[in-house]
Amino acid sequence: MSFDIAMSGIHAINAQLDNISNNIANSGTYGFKSSRVNFGSMMAGSQATGAQVESTTQSIAADGGVVTTGGAMDAAIQGRGFFVSRDTNGATLYSRVGLFSVNKDGYVVDGNDRRAQGFAVVPGNSTLGAMGDLKVPTGQIPAQATDSLQYVGNLSSDWTAPVVAPFDHTDPQSFNGSNVSVLYDSLGAQHSMTQYFVRTGGSQVTVHYTLDGVDAPTTTVLDFGVNGQLTAVNGATPAAASIALGTPAGAAALAVNVDYAGTTEFAGAANTTTNRANGYASGTFTGVSISDDGSVMATYSNGQKQSVGTLALATFPDEQKLVAVSGTSWTTSNASGQPLYFAPGTGMAGKLTTGALEQSNVDITSELVNLMTSQRNYQANSKVISTESAMLQALMQAV
Repeated sequence: MSFDIAMSGIHAINAQLDNISNNIANSGTYGFKSSRVNFGSMMAGSQATGAQVESTTQSIAADGGVVTTGGAMDAAIQGRGFFVSRDTNGATLYSRVGLFSVNKDGYVVDGNDRRAQGFAVVPGNSTLGAMGDLKVPTGQIPAQATDSLQYVGNLSSDWTAPVVAPFDHTDPQSFNGSNVSVLYDSLGAQHSMTQYFVRTGGSQVTVHYTLDGVDAPTTTVLDFGVNGQLTAVNGATPAAASIALGTPAGAAALAVNVDYAGTTEFAGAANTTTNRANGYASGTFTGVSISDDGSVMATYSNGQKQSVGTLALATFPDEQKLVAVSGTSWTTSNASGQPLYFAPGTGMAGKLTTGALEQSNVDITSELVNLMTSQRNYQANSKVISTESAMLQALMQAV
């Protein structure tokens, strides 16, 4: 009986050695979670029959250190979440390794070439869309014509009516000041819109416009109060004016809504503090990156960035019961429960640290101590077997 008990101990310790060896081997593996073998006694009625491996505990809740990589597509999770990916067989796997890239087909994939799962973008809405594969449009994005311009400045109350009238944009003596804004037409071509400010009354300034040096038929009248604040635009309280600028060659008609809210008329020098127009030229895909909120951002040669989706993070009722598989990943089991999906920074999923990866949470010092303990236990059980063998040999000789 003692021989069988010692053998059960050796089998259990062999399982522990396998576990320790696996932990040590993966001490440099990104996103790896160490595990621990738990022993239990075996009984036959009231008679002890040895030891066995009862269970294996994964240290999933313990985060590994975070190492900065600077990679635009690298991300580490600070919290309980798991990245979600789908392999070529359609199986969903979960991992802590945020090592992403874009494959030749434009899909965001993890380090094992599995397609990352995330929430689609809903145009014009901040609500998360359906969950699925994330694909980056790698071609040309179309131009967007300018349709709004925000202008804020101080139009000096020291201005007097110009000495030359009527207004002539070629004669600086017919206006008090000017400002140039860059606009884009529907084809993405750049145009220069110039605003010319003309004092036409005590607290009134009329704005004339040109597009690429050609006079526009529309003017805007700005009225100011005794406190220097803008009180009316074209006699109305809204602070914006719609300006028809004509039709550039080959493009759609260009009309811009100019917002003058915040413009003042104080004494002293005239100045411009805001001159911001929307619109942009067409651009080609130049790269992709992950933001702290999990957004996958495609960048283009025209300086624009577009979100193509948001990485999904999964949490589980009992992550200890997830089943580890190859590729530093896990799959669900009946005991783990079904996953709940969140965007990074929401729910219990945790936040992302971009440009970084999570290191293994293996404590080498503890593993080496466990290794020495296992060695002593193995030697002790081996000694029991050799002692039993010697006793049986002595007994046989006595017989």
